[in-house]
Amino acid sequence: MKIIYYYYMKMITKMQVIQKGGGLQYLLSDDILENDMFRNRQSMEEKNLKIQIVEDDRVLSEGIAMALKEPELEFIQSFSVKQAKTAFQKEKIDLVVLDVNLPDGTGYDYLEWLRGLSEVPVLMLTANDMEMDEVMSLNRGADDFMAKPFSLAVLRARIQNLLRRKVKQVRQEYREDDFVFDFDRLVFSKGTEKLALSSNEQKLLRLFLENKGLLLTREQLIDRLWSDGGEYVDENALSVTVNRLRAKLENKNREISYIHTIYGQGYMWKKESKR
Repeated sequence: MKIIYYYYMKMITKMQVIQKGGGLQYLLSDDILENDMFRNRQSMEEKNLKIQIVEDDRVLSEGIAMALKEPELEFIQSFSVKQAKTAFQKEKIDLVVLDVNLPDGTGYDYLEWLRGLSEVPVLMLTANDMEMDEVMSLNRGADDFMAKPFSLAVLRARIQNLLRRKVKQVRQEYREDDFVFDFDRLVFSKGTEKLALSSNEQKLLRLFLENKGLLLTREQLIDRLWSDGGEYVDENALSVTVNRLRAKLENKNREISYIHTIYGQGYMWKKESKR
Protein backbone atom coordinates (compact mmCIF):
# COMPACT_ATOMS: atom_id res chain seq x y z
CA MET A 1 0.00 0.00 0.00
CA LYS A 2 1.18 3.53 -0.55
CA ILE A 3 -0.42 6.79 0.44
CA ILE A 4 0.00 10.10 -1.36
CA TYR A 5 -0.65 13.35 0.44
CA TYR A 6 -0.75 16.79 -1.10
CA TYR A 7 -0.51 19.67 1.32
CA TYR A 8 -1.23 23.28 0.51
CA MET A 9 -1.23 25.91 3.25
CA LYS A 10 -1.53 23.10 5.80
CA MET A 11 -4.77 21.84 4.28
CA ILE A 12 -5.23 18.39 2.77
CA THR A 13 -6.34 18.74 -0.81
CA LYS A 14 -6.15 15.14 -2.01
CA MET A 15 -5.55 11.71 -0.56
CA GLN A 16 -5.38 8.39 -2.37
CA VAL A 17 -4.93 4.95 -0.95
CA ILE A 18 -3.93 2.56 -3.71
CA GLN A 19 -3.61 -1.20 -3.36
CA LYS A 20 -0.78 -2.54 -5.54
CA GLY A 21 -1.23 -5.36 -8.00
CA GLY A 22 -4.34 -4.05 -9.71
CA GLY A 23 -6.46 -4.45 -6.62
CA LEU A 24 -9.21 -2.23 -5.27
CA GLN A 25 -8.53 1.52 -5.24
CA TYR A 26 -9.79 3.71 -2.42
CA LEU A 27 -9.94 7.18 -3.95
CA LEU A 28 -11.06 9.04 -0.88
CA SER A 29 -11.22 12.62 -1.99
CA ASP A 30 -10.43 15.17 -4.66
CA ASP A 31 -11.97 17.92 -2.57
CA ILE A 32 -10.29 20.81 -0.84
CA LEU A 33 -10.78 20.02 2.84
CA GLU A 34 -11.47 23.25 4.60
CA ASN A 35 -10.87 23.34 8.32
CA ASP A 36 -14.50 24.14 9.10
CA MET A 37 -16.08 20.83 10.06
CA PHE A 38 -17.24 22.41 13.30
CA ARG A 39 -17.71 26.00 12.14
CA ASN A 40 -20.89 26.05 14.20
CA ARG A 41 -19.13 24.58 17.20
CA GLN A 42 -20.93 27.05 19.50
CA SER A 43 -23.96 24.77 19.28
CA MET A 44 -21.92 21.66 20.13
CA GLU A 45 -22.46 21.31 23.86
CA GLU A 46 -19.91 18.52 24.37
CA LYS A 47 -16.13 18.86 24.13
CA ASN A 48 -13.44 16.26 23.41
CA LEU A 49 -15.75 13.98 21.48
CA LYS A 50 -14.37 10.49 20.86
CA ILE A 51 -14.78 8.81 17.48
CA GLN A 52 -14.00 5.12 17.16
CA ILE A 53 -12.68 4.06 13.73
CA VAL A 54 -13.09 0.30 13.24
CA GLU A 55 -11.14 -0.46 10.06
CA ASP A 56 -8.59 -3.25 9.53
CA ASP A 57 -6.72 -1.31 6.84
CA ARG A 58 -4.32 0.66 9.05
CA VAL A 59 -3.33 3.09 6.31
CA LEU A 60 -6.95 3.91 5.54
CA SER A 61 -7.75 4.23 9.25
CA GLU A 62 -4.86 6.68 9.72
CA GLY A 63 -5.93 8.59 6.62
CA ILE A 64 -9.50 9.00 7.87
CA ALA A 65 -8.29 10.13 11.32
CA MET A 66 -5.88 12.64 9.75
CA ALA A 67 -8.52 14.03 7.41
CA LEU A 68 -11.08 14.44 10.21
CA LYS A 69 -8.60 15.85 12.73
CA GLU A 70 -10.04 18.66 14.87
CA PRO A 71 -9.10 20.00 18.33
CA GLU A 72 -12.46 18.81 19.70
CA LEU A 73 -12.06 15.25 18.41
CA GLU A 74 -10.15 12.26 19.75
CA PHE A 75 -9.84 9.08 17.68
CA ILE A 76 -9.90 5.53 19.00
CA GLN A 77 -8.60 3.19 16.27
CA SER A 78 -9.56 -0.48 16.35
CA PHE A 79 -8.56 -3.06 13.74
CA SER A 80 -10.76 -6.03 14.66
CA VAL A 81 -14.09 -6.82 16.30
CA LYS A 82 -12.28 -7.95 19.47
CA GLN A 83 -10.27 -4.74 19.72
CA ALA A 84 -13.38 -2.67 19.03
CA LYS A 85 -15.35 -4.31 21.84
CA THR A 86 -12.49 -3.89 24.31
CA ALA A 87 -12.05 -0.22 23.40
CA PHE A 88 -15.77 0.54 23.62
CA GLN A 89 -15.94 -0.93 27.12
CA LYS A 90 -12.99 1.21 28.27
CA GLU A 91 -13.76 4.50 26.52
CA LYS A 92 -16.78 6.79 26.32
CA ILE A 93 -17.33 6.63 22.57
CA ASP A 94 -19.50 9.32 20.95
CA LEU A 95 -19.59 7.97 17.38
CA VAL A 96 -18.40 4.86 15.52
CA VAL A 97 -17.12 4.69 11.93
CA LEU A 98 -17.40 0.98 11.18
CA ASP A 99 -16.11 -1.05 8.22
CA VAL A 100 -18.10 -4.13 7.23
CA ASN A 101 -15.10 -6.38 6.49
CA LEU A 102 -12.97 -7.21 9.54
CA PRO A 103 -10.45 -10.03 10.12
CA ASP A 104 -12.27 -11.76 13.00
CA GLY A 105 -15.87 -11.20 11.94
CA THR A 106 -17.94 -8.51 10.29
CA GLY A 107 -18.97 -4.99 11.13
CA TYR A 108 -22.50 -6.35 11.45
CA ASP A 109 -21.35 -8.56 14.34
CA TYR A 110 -19.95 -5.56 16.17
CA LEU A 111 -23.01 -3.46 15.32
CA GLU A 112 -25.38 -6.05 16.82
CA TRP A 113 -23.22 -6.24 19.96
CA LEU A 114 -23.18 -2.44 20.18
CA ARG A 115 -26.94 -2.10 19.88
CA GLY A 116 -27.34 -4.40 22.87
CA LEU A 117 -25.44 -1.83 24.94
CA SER A 118 -25.77 1.60 23.41
CA GLU A 119 -27.50 3.91 20.93
CA VAL A 120 -24.19 5.53 19.94
CA PRO A 121 -24.35 6.82 16.33
CA VAL A 122 -22.79 4.40 13.82
CA LEU A 123 -21.69 5.19 10.25
CA MET A 124 -21.03 2.03 8.21
CA LEU A 125 -18.37 1.77 5.49
CA THR A 126 -18.25 -0.95 2.83
CA ALA A 127 -16.30 -1.66 -0.34
CA ASN A 128 -19.47 -3.02 -1.94
CA ASP A 129 -21.76 -0.39 -3.42
CA MET A 130 -24.74 -2.71 -3.16
CA GLU A 131 -28.26 -1.87 -2.08
CA MET A 132 -28.40 -5.00 0.09
CA ASP A 133 -25.38 -3.82 2.15
CA GLU A 134 -27.08 -0.52 2.86
CA VAL A 135 -30.35 -2.24 3.78
CA MET A 136 -28.56 -4.68 6.12
CA SER A 137 -26.64 -1.85 7.78
CA LEU A 138 -29.72 0.28 8.41
CA ASN A 139 -31.86 -2.68 9.49
CA ARG A 140 -29.29 -3.70 12.08
CA GLY A 141 -29.18 -0.24 13.62
CA ALA A 142 -26.67 1.84 11.67
CA ASP A 143 -27.46 5.55 11.45
CA ASP A 144 -25.75 6.16 8.12
CA PHE A 145 -23.95 4.29 5.35
CA MET A 146 -21.19 5.11 2.85
CA ALA A 147 -19.71 2.98 0.07
CA LYS A 148 -16.02 3.15 -0.89
CA PRO A 149 -14.63 5.11 -2.63
CA PHE A 150 -16.10 8.14 -0.88
CA SER A 151 -15.53 11.86 -0.63
CA LEU A 152 -13.90 12.99 2.60
CA ALA A 153 -15.88 16.21 2.42
CA VAL A 154 -19.12 14.19 2.45
CA LEU A 155 -17.82 11.94 5.23
CA ARG A 156 -16.99 15.00 7.35
CA ALA A 157 -20.44 16.50 6.74
CA ARG A 158 -22.21 13.26 7.68
CA ILE A 159 -20.18 12.86 10.86
CA GLN A 160 -20.92 16.48 11.80
CA ASN A 161 -24.62 15.82 11.28
CA LEU A 162 -24.58 12.65 13.41
CA LEU A 163 -22.69 14.37 16.23
CA ARG A 164 -25.04 17.36 16.16
CA ARG A 165 -28.02 15.02 16.33
CA LYS A 166 -26.46 13.12 19.23
CA VAL A 167 -25.86 16.31 21.22
CA LYS A 168 -29.46 17.40 20.75
CA GLN A 169 -30.73 13.98 21.82
CA VAL A 170 -28.55 13.95 24.93
CA ARG A 171 -29.43 17.47 25.98
CA GLN A 172 -33.14 17.08 26.63
CA GLU A 173 -32.90 18.77 30.03
CA TYR A 174 -31.38 22.22 30.52
CA ARG A 175 -30.48 23.78 33.84
CA GLU A 176 -29.47 27.40 34.31
CA ASP A 177 -29.57 29.30 37.58
CA ASP A 178 -32.88 28.26 39.18
CA PHE A 179 -34.43 27.23 35.86
CA VAL A 180 -35.05 23.59 34.92
CA PHE A 181 -36.36 22.95 31.40
CA ASP A 182 -37.17 19.27 30.77
CA PHE A 183 -38.25 18.87 27.15
CA ASP A 184 -38.71 15.10 27.47
CA ARG A 185 -41.37 15.34 30.17
CA LEU A 186 -42.47 18.84 29.14
CA VAL A 187 -41.89 20.10 32.67
CA PHE A 188 -40.56 23.64 33.07
CA SER A 189 -39.84 25.36 36.36
CA LYS A 190 -38.33 28.48 37.89
CA GLY A 191 -37.26 27.57 41.40
CA THR A 192 -40.31 25.97 42.99
CA GLU A 193 -42.67 27.63 40.50
CA LYS A 194 -44.01 25.56 37.63
CA LEU A 195 -44.13 27.36 34.30
CA ALA A 196 -46.98 26.76 31.87
CA LEU A 197 -45.59 27.22 28.37
CA SER A 198 -47.55 27.01 25.15
CA SER A 199 -46.30 24.84 22.29
CA ASN A 200 -44.74 27.79 20.47
CA GLU A 201 -43.19 29.11 23.68
CA GLN A 202 -41.56 25.70 24.19
CA LYS A 203 -40.22 25.71 20.62
CA LEU A 204 -38.92 29.24 21.03
CA LEU A 205 -37.26 28.46 24.37
CA ARG A 206 -35.53 25.43 22.88
CA LEU A 207 -34.24 27.43 19.93
CA PHE A 208 -32.77 29.99 22.32
CA LEU A 209 -31.12 27.33 24.51
CA GLU A 210 -29.60 25.51 21.54
CA ASN A 211 -28.17 28.78 20.20
CA LYS A 212 -26.99 30.64 23.29
CA GLY A 213 -25.15 33.83 22.48
CA LEU A 214 -26.10 33.65 18.81
CA LEU A 215 -28.35 36.08 16.98
CA LEU A 216 -31.57 34.47 15.75
CA THR A 217 -33.20 36.66 13.14
CA ARG A 218 -36.92 37.25 13.05
CA GLU A 219 -37.08 35.44 9.72
CA GLN A 220 -35.35 32.36 11.16
CA LEU A 221 -37.65 32.22 14.18
CA ILE A 222 -40.82 32.70 12.15
CA ASP A 223 -39.72 29.93 9.79
CA ARG A 224 -38.98 27.53 12.66
CA LEU A 225 -42.05 28.32 14.75
CA TRP A 226 -44.61 28.40 11.96
CA SER A 227 -43.27 25.83 9.49
CA ASP A 228 -46.70 24.45 8.63
CA GLY A 229 -46.73 25.69 5.06
CA GLY A 230 -48.91 28.71 5.79
CA GLU A 231 -48.61 31.45 3.23
CA TYR A 232 -48.52 34.36 5.66
CA VAL A 233 -47.61 34.86 9.30
CA ASP A 234 -48.05 38.23 10.95
CA GLU A 235 -44.65 39.30 12.34
CA ASN A 236 -46.47 40.63 15.36
CA ALA A 237 -47.21 37.03 16.33
CA LEU A 238 -43.48 36.49 16.94
CA SER A 239 -43.22 39.61 19.08
CA VAL A 240 -46.19 38.46 21.15
CA THR A 241 -44.69 34.98 21.66
CA VAL A 242 -41.29 36.37 22.66
CA ASN A 243 -42.83 38.86 25.10
CA ARG A 244 -45.00 36.18 26.72
CA LEU A 245 -42.02 33.85 27.19
CA ARG A 246 -39.88 36.67 28.53
CA ALA A 247 -42.61 37.65 31.01
CA LYS A 248 -42.83 34.09 32.33
CA LEU A 249 -39.07 33.76 32.75
CA GLU A 250 -38.17 37.26 33.91
CA ASN A 251 -40.25 39.14 36.44
CA LYS A 252 -39.61 42.67 37.65
CA ASN A 253 -37.74 41.47 40.74
CA ARG A 254 -35.18 39.40 38.83
CA GLU A 255 -31.78 41.02 38.43
CA ILE A 256 -30.85 38.87 35.44
CA SER A 257 -32.23 39.06 31.91
CA TYR A 258 -31.93 36.30 29.32
CA ILE A 259 -33.88 37.17 26.17
CA HIS A 260 -32.47 40.25 24.48
CA THR A 261 -33.97 42.14 21.57
CA ILE A 262 -31.45 43.07 18.87
CA TYR A 263 -33.40 45.91 17.29
CA GLY A 264 -34.01 45.60 13.59
CA GLN A 265 -32.53 42.09 13.51
CA GLY A 266 -33.93 39.56 15.97
CA TYR A 267 -33.30 38.08 19.41
CA MET A 268 -30.52 36.48 21.45
CA TRP A 269 -30.38 34.36 24.61
CA LYS A 270 -27.64 35.81 26.81
CA LYS A 271 -27.42 35.91 30.58
CA GLU A 272 -26.85 39.48 31.62
CA SER A 273 -27.35 41.63 34.71
CA LYS A 274 -30.03 44.32 34.45
CA ARG A 275 -27.92 46.70 36.48
